[in-house]
Amino acid sequence: RISPGTVALDEVSLAIEPGEILALLGPNGAGKTTLISIICGLVVPTGGTVRVGGHDIRTDWRAARKLIGLVPQEISLEPFETVANSVRFTRGLYGEGPDEAYLEQLLRSLALWDKRDAPCRALSGGMKRRGLIAKALSHRPKVLFLDEPTAGVDVHLRREMWTVVSDLRASGVTIILTTHYLEEAEEMADRIGVIDKGHLMLVRPTAELMGEFGRKQLTVELDAPLDALPQGWADRGITLSPDGRRLGYDYDARAERTGIGRLLADLNAQGIGVRDVATTQSSLEEVFMSLLENGAEARR
Repeated sequence: RISPGTVALDEVSLAIEPGEILALLGPNGAGKTTLISIICGLVVPTGGTVRVGGHDIRTDWRAARKLIGLVPQEISLEPFETVANSVRFTRGLYGEGPDEAYLEQLLRSLALWDKRDAPCRALSGGMKRRGLIAKALSHRPKVLFLDEPTAGVDVHLRREMWTVVSDLRASGVTIILTTHYLEEAEEMADRIGVIDKGHLMLVRPTAELMGEFGRKQLTVELDAPLDALPQGWADRGITLSPDGRRLGYDYDARAERTGIGRLLADLNAQGIGVRDVATTQSSLEEVFMSLLENGAEARR
């Protein structure tokens, strides 16, 4: 609860495996940042239990927080301090002594080594994001939280940052991220959690979520336009484009019988020539919006 009568998170139960990437998706105000803030010790919850690496965040907070690195949404760098000193300072806050070899390795991996002596205020927006990641990794955490890490970052820097994230996961770091770039979650995350109005609606492996909720569409381009669909085809969910040159058919790829074979056989039997066949799958964005709409309907 964040104020009397306001419930920010309601019975959120979640276990995150070591070395995985979990993406938390949800609209603005869903509770994503509040959840991260509780785990990182920035917000005190009114109930419940959180453990990080077996350490309770309340009773054993020092050990728990030492395992955590946080990249917040807001740019929070010391503007007049150099990049290297900013990272050194954060490392010291965790009680870690100087380690110049690790500092160089970290800044090089984030393409910040050439900027090590530059004041943070002189960095571009993308470089500042990298600076935040460097600070979060300064004490070698085992769990890294990325709260909208690529907001305001151009496409080139975004791809470079996700390469860094992949390398971190390969080294055994557990990563929890929130993002509005749904294609990134689909490509990067091992599991996806959907949260809305403080409720954790589901947590599923990414491939399983796409398989369960993402439907495929078959598009058949015809040699010659049709004036109308043959009788009974519309009842099978087959559609005809306004110009009569394309057939559309939605199907479940996991079903034992998709109906594709029957459709192609019927086209051949009707003497309807086929120029091309293509399939497309629902994007994660479509799946996400469908889940939110279904969740809203269930709560009415």
